Amino acid sequence: MSSPAPDQHPTAGGDPEALPYAPLEGRFDEAFAQSGRPHSHTEGMIESLNGLGSQRLQALGERRDTIFMQRGITFDSTEPDGQTRDRPFPLDLVPRVISAAEWEYISSGVQQRVQALNRFVADVYGDREIIRDGIVPWRLVATRPGFARVADGLEPPNGVWCHVSGCDLVRDNNGIWRVLEDNVRVPSGISYVLENRIAMGRIVPELFAGYAVRPVANYPELLLDALLAAAPTRVGRPTVVVWTPGPANSAYFEHAFLARQMGVELVEGSDLVVRDAACYMKTTNGLRRVDAIYRRIDEDFIDPLELRADSVLGVPGLMRAYREGNVSIANAVGTGVADDKAIYHFVPDMIRYYLNEEPVIANVPTWLLEDPEQRDYVEERIDKMVVKPTGEAGGKGVFIGPSASDEEVARQRDLIAEDPGNWIAQEVIWLSCAPTLVGGGEMAPRCVDLRPFAVYGDEIEIVPGGLTRVAMREGSMIVNSSQGGGSKDTWVLGGDGGRGRPHHDFDPPTMPDLPQVGWTEQGQQQQQGSR
Repeated sequence: MSSPAPDQHPTAGGDPEALPYAPLEGRFDEAFAQSGRPHSHTEGMIESLNGLGSQRLQALGERRDTIFMQRGITFDSTEPDGQTRDRPFPLDLVPRVISAAEWEYISSGVQQRVQALNRFVADVYGDREIIRDGIVPWRLVATRPGFARVADGLEPPNGVWCHVSGCDLVRDNNGIWRVLEDNVRVPSGISYVLENRIAMGRIVPELFAGYAVRPVANYPELLLDALLAAAPTRVGRPTVVVWTPGPANSAYFEHAFLARQMGVELVEGSDLVVRDAACYMKTTNGLRRVDAIYRRIDEDFIDPLELRADSVLGVPGLMRAYREGNVSIANAVGTGVADDKAIYHFVPDMIRYYLNEEPVIANVPTWLLEDPEQRDYVEERIDKMVVKPTGEAGGKGVFIGPSASDEEVARQRDLIAEDPGNWIAQEVIWLSCAPTLVGGGEMAPRCVDLRPFAVYGDEIEIVPGGLTRVAMREGSMIVNSSQGGGSKDTWVLGGDGGRGRPHHDFDPPTMPDLPQVGWTEQGQQQQQGSR
């Protein structure tokens, strides 16, 4: 399956009141053709933005920030002075629109990739056939920080290791989708997808006029179903909990949000105890058996008896209960091995090996700097490469050659020489851009990526849309929230192209009193509007 070409038919005529916007030359734009006319599937949204005007959009942005702060929809941000501060999660009010045909391509590629990664993790801790057949080198696997020896021989229920996955996708300057990296350890960001949709429907409902946007509101239901499917077989309904490191964690809002939406308890390690190889939750009525744990804590900290002995977040004996099949943990212990950027290099080979298929979405060309020949190749053109540490996340330690100074290039060479195995290099992908509101309610092109979320229960379900992250700083390609990035609501249109039918037919409630529950109701409203 090849990547479909986005529809670039221009709109008829011009609009003298249009918000000024110029696509970057030589870069693919998600909403506009190089001629400056909107793509056919974005023209209605652009017309609505023009109708609102820059002053109104600026006022709506201020209202959004106030509401997000009131609701705790925030993210820890490191400011220029080195201090970490809570700031409203930056939702850009210009959505990203994806056609039905393009989404079919994306979702099939993500589903294929998650299936192969799940097979790889099971194999690495099982028969290691891919190692024996020489596809992936054992030395590389065994030296990954995410390789968990305590997971050797584990067999999670239904053979599912990667219950929740997030694949980071980018589009190059030709409009071709690529996988930038995989997140199968503790992927985050889904709560912002859900909150973004609610906020957009209430702050700028005009933009949805005439569009049939596929709903995302059923994600908590999908996640709960996957956790119930993973629970050990016992009489009665299994007890599910969300395990958080605590309020100090930067993603605590998401942990609490998901627990609330699924109707399950949010717990910390001190709320759990193991007795006779079974896990229990402390309650005011005594101990209550726990069957499935959705962990939002790094696996190194989950059990001080078998992993990090200095962990004060973990539950002593939990790995024994897990190993004996008395409790399930999602994502499974050991999935971090597939999260590694060096392992990423081999995912296309995994797809061919396990599925006997060609990858639907290709990797970004990648070099492993532990290999002397590949390292020499990169060293000769390091000023044209992106270099990343294999075990980091959130954009930490990323070196972008074309924008680096001579001193930064020299320092990166030294870092590679100190520990070549800690680095990979990739071709620079000039990310696609999307119209983004900047100061004064004006629109300007900013780089974006896309993180679709997959939930693996009885089968793999891809949430239609995902988290579009946007680099808010002009010229930047770093989209991570911790590095100053923001997000967009991601619209996946219905099968007829999404035009001509209303998104929803209800009056949005007054902000900021957004509902704390009621995702099912909102999903039904969206579905009614798209019939």
